[in-house]
Amino acid sequence: MSSPASTTTDPRLSAHTTLRLGGPAARIVRAEGAAEVVDAVRSADAAGERVLLVGGGSNLVVADAGFDGTAVLLAGRGLSHERRDGTVVLTAEAGEDWDDVVAATVAEGLGGLECLSGIPGRTGATPVQNVGAYGVEIADLLVDVDLYDRRTRTVREHVPAAALGLAYRTSVLKGNDDAIVLRARFALRADGRSAPIRYAELARTLGVEQDSRVDPAVAREAVLALRRGKGMVLDASDHDTWSAGSFFTNPVLAVADAPVVDGLAAWPAGEGRVKLSAAGLIQQAGFGRGHTGPGGRVSLSTRHVLALTHRGGGTTADLLALAREVRDGVADRFRVDLHPEPVLVGCALRPAR
Repeated sequence: MSSPASTTTDPRLSAHTTLRLGGPAARIVRAEGAAEVVDAVRSADAAGERVLLVGGGSNLVVADAGFDGTAVLLAGRGLSHERRDGTVVLTAEAGEDWDDVVAATVAEGLGGLECLSGIPGRTGATPVQNVGAYGVEIADLLVDVDLYDRRTRTVREHVPAAALGLAYRTSVLKGNDDAIVLRARFALRADGRSAPIRYAELARTLGVEQDSRVDPAVAREAVLALRRGKGMVLDASDHDTWSAGSFFTNPVLAVADAPVVDGLAAWPAGEGRVKLSAAGLIQQAGFGRGHTGPGGRVSLSTRHVLALTHRGGGTTADLLALAREVRDGVADRFRVDLHPEPVLVGCALRPAR
């Protein structure tokens, strides 16, 4: 029988988000493992309360009014390995810090996750968002997940990755609180080499050809250096890291609908489709690094225009006002709609004008 999850006395969700924004929850409980997560959610469901799962809070934008339900903090830890057919399957509990997981695999010479170094948050959120960076995404490595199904009140083990609808920065789990990730399994390389280096900027940094494979530790350090240069590695003293990461996803359009913009990065995205650089669109619409929002309390990062940052003393309303300004500016200039990547809790961007 599991011990009950503990209830915290400080209800502020701003203390649990990387933006350091968001009002109070009606109740916050800390769950130290999968069993405690299930118990906390079942208890909230029985009481008719809404539930918000909070890992590292790195992909949440919470309304200033807060959340009128129970926020469950994922704090369970645990890693294990199993060799299967020349690969190593890593099982990670949902509450594991994601970068700690990556660091542990690299330290053991396992390849695959190194390009996802420095991404804040907990492991349980990575399949939900199909987290990706530097040419690698969770869909490339995920084997399966264990889920708690709130509709049937049962735990579903080994739900295959193919059943999760993994696509660009999304899955069937995103925006749907009926199923909660309890743990995830990843297939890693056991030959001491990284995943193929597909991202051109990373390949240049490493001084290798694209699709080369390198020491995972070398790739990790290069990725961390690139992310630090963009203010994308958490640092409490650096307001450029008070963000939810990239706020907008790169838009994917039919080739016929894509604007022709000199110097704008673009990538093939399937037959007849192209993915455009959201950062490039933002810059060419006239929004530079450090562009400020209401009262200077929020701004685009001084190092990376895709990150909307909190400079201190701000509100979620301030952040959303800046997001709307940028989104509408891009739409006016290029007739391209940008969509937010973070999960918006109790708030929304009003429709584009």
